[in-house]
Amino acid sequence: MTAPSLDVSGLAYAYPDGHQALFGVNLTIGRGERVALLGPNGAGKTTLVLHLNGILTAGAGTVTVAGLPVGRQHMAEIRRKVGIVFQDPDDQLFMPTVREDVAFGPAAAGLRGAALDAVVERALDRVGMAAYADRPPHHLSFGQRRRVAVATVLATEPEILVLDEPSSNLDPASRRELADVLRSLDVTVLMVTHDLPYALELCPRSLVLSEGVIAADGPTREILADEELMARHRLELPFGFVPGSVA
Repeated sequence: MTAPSLDVSGLAYAYPDGHQALFGVNLTIGRGERVALLGPNGAGKTTLVLHLNGILTAGAGTVTVAGLPVGRQHMAEIRRKVGIVFQDPDDQLFMPTVREDVAFGPAAAGLRGAALDAVVERALDRVGMAAYADRPPHHLSFGQRRRVAVATVLATEPEILVLDEPSSNLDPASRRELADVLRSLDVTVLMVTHDLPYALELCPRSLVLSEGVIAADGPTREILADEELMARHRLELPFGFVPGSVA
């Protein structure tokens, strides 16, 4: 049997100041799933994400990515397999051109020449940004920069693409363009978001993280339609939005 993309068992973590952020998180995400991670501010979402590629490792419990335990022995491979796209693309783009930004990760891993060029071209094609390869990133729109940031991660051929608030600050057209890209990808997607309609549009399954534990795990439509669950965990839909009305 193929190992799941992500398996988290009994994950607990307290920061050095004593603040307990996670209290025993258990979740499994299969290969190719698109899953939204929902929850109020302070629920522990960022702490959980930082455990997925070994930025945080001192907690109790285990995290396994594609069958590999997250730990010092496999750290380089884990960080290739878990690609994180930050909320602000300017935190991710720092080279003179789009091409050089996308090439940075694979080049650091030792790829050179025609093989590197092919990886960069494929990554940019996947996000619809191949025509902008030689442009400076700061000349692009915010939505275009976010798609380039996704390409920089796709170039390393990750097992899991983790997106932090991918729809934030996007105009409606850019939001739709990014959604089209994300639907087309053949990787596992974990989307951390407060944008509940975007979660419903892109992720058939959602997890609710609240007070350091998984409070709900199920079909996104059912979770968003559960008014008592939503209120209990400080999740609110936009005014007038009815999950059941969306095809």
